Amino acid sequence: MKILQLCHKPPQPAIDGGCIAMNNLTKGFLENKIDVKVLTISTIKHPFLKNKIDEDFLKKTRIEGVFVDTELNIVDAFSNLVTADSYNISRFFSPDFDRLLSKLLEQEEFEIIHLESLFMTPYLGTIKRHSKAKVILRSHNLEYMIWERLANSTTNKAKKVYLKILANQLKKYETTIINQVDGIASITNEDGKKYKALGCNKPIVTIPFGVDLSEFKFEKLNSSHADLFHIGSMDWKPNLEGIAWFSEKVWPKIQQSFPELVFHLAGRNMPQWLLNSKNNNIVNHGEVSVSNDFIKQYSIMIVPLLSAGGMRIKIIEGMALGRVVISTSIGAEGISYSNRKNILIADNPKEFVEALEWLFEDKDRLTGISVNARLLVKERYGNKLINSKLTSFYKEVLK
Repeated sequence: MKILQLCHKPPQPAIDGGCIAMNNLTKGFLENKIDVKVLTISTIKHPFLKNKIDEDFLKKTRIEGVFVDTELNIVDAFSNLVTADSYNISRFFSPDFDRLLSKLLEQEEFEIIHLESLFMTPYLGTIKRHSKAKVILRSHNLEYMIWERLANSTTNKAKKVYLKILANQLKKYETTIINQVDGIASITNEDGKKYKALGCNKPIVTIPFGVDLSEFKFEKLNSSHADLFHIGSMDWKPNLEGIAWFSEKVWPKIQQSFPELVFHLAGRNMPQWLLNSKNNNIVNHGEVSVSNDFIKQYSIMIVPLLSAGGMRIKIIEGMALGRVVISTSIGAEGISYSNRKNILIADNPKEFVEALEWLFEDKDRLTGISVNARLLVKERYGNKLINSKLTSFYKEVLK
């Protein structure tokens, strides 16, 4: 099988959840002896850095990158409000990338063209003009839902109106595009159901995020050192919104009940107001060089998301390392969890405090959740299992 993988940011270096998800799929293709070629968009936020890409990956994928300026342009953004185009999507279209794609498709034939996220769908017209390959959309999220939830959670009236317009534009675009591909690999069952509700009549399969467990060494938790932590890119709006809510609304309540606890915060592009925050017992580490090393220092991962969609990669990675996760229901969406067996769910300040009280009532609970979390990842989210399922889906679509 020969696959062309089109990425909206470079899979390597794998510096955030989206990069990790794409990189793991590519590695899975290569491990299964699939011929995969990678074309990627390079941006200011995610530059194409050949010197930071594994040499074997470079050679086998023949990866190429084209710079696209996806930075927010206020004039274009407001112009699109008038035209009803989705600015979130259109800013990923580049004539230079389009030319490179056209040239490649004229020179080579592929059986599958794999689009990483909705952001690569502006190139569908070019693909259909130059290729007979089946096109699969790898859906990381239903994008409109993120903006819809952000709109619902904000109290600023002008911002709420603007975000709802963006959400509606995205929803219309997603509804139009889903039947122009030949299949959808959604990251969660919930997303698959929502695509069907939007009128999708193409084959849909759930392909969750997977990890290579050999890269995540399980270590038994130290129940006497149960500090809290969060790690995530702070230039992603749902992360920033969630941490602002947790630090302002939830952490003071936790401190009243557990004044000895410390909350460790890490992530890329930490805003200055968060770096300067003087909240009691919150330690801001900024960007850390190796995320797994940071995660292994602490016991309890906090995922306070209020407006995300799709599936949180950091939760799966935390579970793989045997960390205890306390997440909102939205944060844990897409994961086949059992509350208080392999994760704890809390949706308001009171529930976060109660989750910690329950954990600390019995010292065996912390280690029990830890072991069960690792077991869940082993049984459902191993990379070999995930990639085998995706390859089988490709074969079905090709029939």
